[in-house]
This record gives sequence, C-alpha cells and structure tokens, in this order.
Amino acid sequence: MKTIEVAVIRDVADYENALKRIREIFNAEPGSDEFYELKMLSMEVESYEEENISFPDVDPIDIIEFVLKQHGLKQNALVGILGDKTTVSKVMNRKRPLTLDMIRNFCTRFRVPVEA
Repeated sequence: MKTIEVAVIRDVADYENALKRIREIFNAEPGSDEFYELKMLSMEVESYEEENISFPDVDPIDIIEFVLKQHGLKQNALVGILGDKTTVSKVMNRKRPLTLDMIRNFCTRFRVPVEA
C-alpha cells in the first residue's frame, strides 16, 4: 500500500486547493491511490467546514418564496402541498407555523434539501 500524504487545511487558500484537487480526482477508480486521497481530502474538508464555515439561518418562508419565484409560481401553487388555501395563506403570512408534514411535502415536491 502506498502512503498518501494529505496536508491539514489551515486557511482559506489550503481549503480552496483541497476543493480543486477533489474536483480533479472526483471520479477516481475505487481502490486506487487517488480514491484514497479523495477520501482523506473529503474528511479534511468536512472537518475544516465544520470548524470554520457557518451558514446563516434562513427563514423557511423566505426559502419557500425564493423557490416559488425560481419556478415562476404564485402562492396558490402551494395548495395541496402545505394544505388548503386558508392554511397556505396563514403559513405564508407567518401566522401559522410550518409542520413537519408541510416541510416534507414541500421539499419532496420542489426537491429542496430538508436541511435548508
């Protein structure tokens, strides 16, 4: 087995270089040296991101509005996904909270990651 050297990501430049290398070897043949390098780099990138990159909290209604706009749809497109017309109106006006079922339905319909 060949020894694979992967440097610790210390700063943004190292991070960008690691991402570039991951793109270069992304389709590495399983079992190859590049495959194991890819695994190690991925773990290092994940660790760096967890420690250094925070994603802002985004209001779920803002996400829904953005997705509707991207699809060229109006609020009435949510009827049947979030509930009836009255429920959709209350949710979109922030007078009623989203339920887990609403979130799942929306994410399934529009292929949005639930984590968003």
